[in-house]
Amino acid sequence: MRTFLGVHHRTLARTTALTIGNFDGVHRGHQAILALLRNEANSRGLQSCVLTFEPHPKDYFAKALNKPQIAPARIGTLRDKLTDLASNHIDQTVILPFTAALAARSPRDFVSQVLVKALGARYVLVGDDFRFGKQRAGDYALLDTLGKEMGFEVARMNSYEVHGLRVSSSEVRAALQEGRMQDAARLLGRPYAISGHVIHGRRLGRQLGESASGQGDGFRTLNLHFKHWKPAASGIFIVYVHGLTHRPLPGVANLGIRPSLDPSDLNGGRVLLETHCLEWPETLGTEGAYGKVIRVELLEKLHDEVRYPSISALTAGIAQDCEDARAWFARQAPA
Repeated sequence: MRTFLGVHHRTLARTTALTIGNFDGVHRGHQAILALLRNEANSRGLQSCVLTFEPHPKDYFAKALNKPQIAPARIGTLRDKLTDLASNHIDQTVILPFTAALAARSPRDFVSQVLVKALGARYVLVGDDFRFGKQRAGDYALLDTLGKEMGFEVARMNSYEVHGLRVSSSEVRAALQEGRMQDAARLLGRPYAISGHVIHGRRLGRQLGESASGQGDGFRTLNLHFKHWKPAASGIFIVYVHGLTHRPLPGVANLGIRPSLDPSDLNGGRVLLETHCLEWPETLGTEGAYGKVIRVELLEKLHDEVRYPSISALTAGIAQDCEDARAWFARQAPA
């Protein structure tokens, strides 16, 4: 899949079958749209194209209006969204920066300048709740009218349901926020996961619980930066770690701002996914994971983040989480 930031690139496909959306989580409803888009693109001899936005339009308005409460919790990072779109065999994805200028575009101007002139749309597929243009004034009926005028076909896909439940990013967010990881996996069509490069942390885990962890370097963690201030999921999770060995490694992870013993040290407000592997590959040594790209699947939520009153309480809490995770994995093993 080719990826472009903005629409001013000479190598963009000249004629496309296009769909538009935020695609946060790339859930089963998104996957159904992408499958239909691929088929329609192939039958017409066009390149399949996804047009998405960064930041999320509601993130933009939350900041512009100084109303952080209206920003949606983020299911996935941009890296994960692009990976998931590529796994659905899309030819190209265009990330359109959501700015004041874009927010002010009329529906007609957005269609003529972006969809037709820049992206060469010949077929446009949208969801049943699609809105576009300044103040979300454009809807499917207007898009269909503009399509007839400007020479592209318009199609609409109805909601995708699983056991009578409409699959949407809002439903995925609700499941993650409530710790219903199996429900989230059913909506996504896969376990919920976060990926990224392993970065250096505070190395606090190495100082804690050497005897409790059974390893000479305490509770070593693999740290991933979740590049959004409001993740849909947070807390302590039982996880699988992919990308370090030929098989997934069991572990425990903390997703959030890492409550610490120092009230002023909340990691600068950054959200981190800190993962402790219950089994550490000797081939990696103590520093061998830094810089590697890993994917962490969040399988089961143990509890919300806890601010412990002391180092000893923190150590005991981590040790208990590890024991609970080992017991959970033991129950999953085939008889």
